[in-house]
Amino acid sequence: MSGRILIVEDDRSMAEMLEADLRLRGFATVWCPTAEEALAQWQHDDFDVVLTDLKLPGLQGLDLCERVVANRPDIPVVVLTAFGSMETAMAAIRAGAYDFVNKPVEMDALALVLERAVRHRALQDKVKTLSEALAQSQRFDEIIGDSPPMQHLYQQLARVAASEAAVLITGESGTGKELVAQALHKHSRRTHGPFVPINCPALPPTLLESELFGHVRGAFTDARTERKGLFLQADGGTLFLDEIGDFPLDLQPKLLRVLETSTVRPVGSNKEIAVDVRVLTATNRDLDAAVEAGRFREDLFYRINVITLEVPPLRVRGTDILLLAQHFLVRCAGRSGKPVTGISEGAAAKLLEYAWPGNVRELRNAIERAVALTCYERIVVEDLPDKIRTYRKAHLLIGSDNPTELVPMEEVERRYIHHVLTAVGGNKTLAARILGFDRKTLYRKLAQYGLEDQ
Repeated sequence: MSGRILIVEDDRSMAEMLEADLRLRGFATVWCPTAEEALAQWQHDDFDVVLTDLKLPGLQGLDLCERVVANRPDIPVVVLTAFGSMETAMAAIRAGAYDFVNKPVEMDALALVLERAVRHRALQDKVKTLSEALAQSQRFDEIIGDSPPMQHLYQQLARVAASEAAVLITGESGTGKELVAQALHKHSRRTHGPFVPINCPALPPTLLESELFGHVRGAFTDARTERKGLFLQADGGTLFLDEIGDFPLDLQPKLLRVLETSTVRPVGSNKEIAVDVRVLTATNRDLDAAVEAGRFREDLFYRINVITLEVPPLRVRGTDILLLAQHFLVRCAGRSGKPVTGISEGAAAKLLEYAWPGNVRELRNAIERAVALTCYERIVVEDLPDKIRTYRKAHLLIGSDNPTELVPMEEVERRYIHHVLTAVGGNKTLAARILGFDRKTLYRKLAQYGLEDQ
């Protein structure tokens, strides 16, 4: 545990004991025998926590606590009180102290309090600077984030945008794949042309064919007029096929032909129409597995997968979670007219701890709900959905010296395979690569452990 502690204690032997023990636990310490010296110390140094005795010569500990809270409310104050002096302890809390510890001091208890206070200070700093960080954060158009995975994605976007190559955007549901497609379009030579998105599984195959390729009058019962399909609507621009993994197998040859010939034949027509369209696709499915299973044509897969861009899941993006939360908060508060300006330290901690299986979409929904429900200027823990408030990180294995708690190696392998599959969102190709298996070995083990549906 790291953290800089300012110890204010007039008893030298007590101060030396505190310093020696806390330094062994990884804290950095500075000692001042009076409150006046402690206040002067702030002129040229900074601390994470102030640890002060209440009984001091001159300016008392309560007065020091009040001055710290008034001038540096971001620095937690922990006070040392005589055992059983609850009235004094409560006075310290009313003065703004973060916590108190009774004398004689139990060092393990004190260390825990200081660790919490250091984390509290660090989290306060993160929350306090969210608005500034959001304004200065790296972004690619509407895509927000400073984490290393996002910086890598930005670098790829900058290189790929000017290309005319087909791009397959992969990533879990809710990660923002359409935003990536929009950014590619905006930074391409087609930026002044249309951007036309379609969610492939949203339409039944018969309607999807007409929607994409168009139809002539009389092509089918309800075709009373000619319809220009999305390929023609996107002429000179970009067509984005979202969830391409769900594209109907019987329509895949027709899509492949359009991509290879740059011509479209409307339903019911014998005429080919030339189109100039860049096609971007996205999927949350494992297309390699779909090809092997015969659910997706291999030739179409290679045609749309000239370049692959992977959008990272929210759980690996660190404090991007808070940047995005603040972004959604500002937007929601502005629409609703509610004076909500930030996120409390406790709520921020819960947001950072949660695994976000629904990714950015789930975070946006959680913040919209919190803004709607909150009665305060800042979102608090109680405003968050139950599953976020009560979330506890699951541990893959718990180390134990008790033989009755140890499990067979087969169970260790089963748990780890399940853990890796969960971490990669069910992408079996990526899971096999991480586990060091070939695909056949992975499928055999999934069947062996009853994990086929993971």
